[in-house]
Amino acid sequence: MAIMATVLLHRGVRIVNLEGDEDFAEHCRVDDIAIRHEGDAWALYFIGEDGAEGYDQPYPVYDRALWTAKAAAEFAAE
Repeated sequence: MAIMATVLLHRGVRIVNLEGDEDFAEHCRVDDIAIRHEGDAWALYFIGEDGAEGYDQPYPVYDRALWTAKAAAEFAAE
C-alpha cells in the first residue's frame, strides 16, 4: 500500500511531506516546499517553475527539516 503525501499549510505556504519514491511533479506546486524522506535522512526542496532545488545536505531528523521549512515559509510570507 502506498503512503500518500501529506500537506501542512504554514503562513500560506504548502509544506509537502513525501516518501522517497513520491514524485515532486505529482504532489507539489510551484512555490511549495517539499520534505522528502530519502534513506535515513530528510531532504528539503523548494519547488519552482523549473523543478525542485534542494539544500546541499539532508537533515538527520524530520523535526529539523520541518523547522527549516517553516522558517523558509515565514520568510516567503513577508
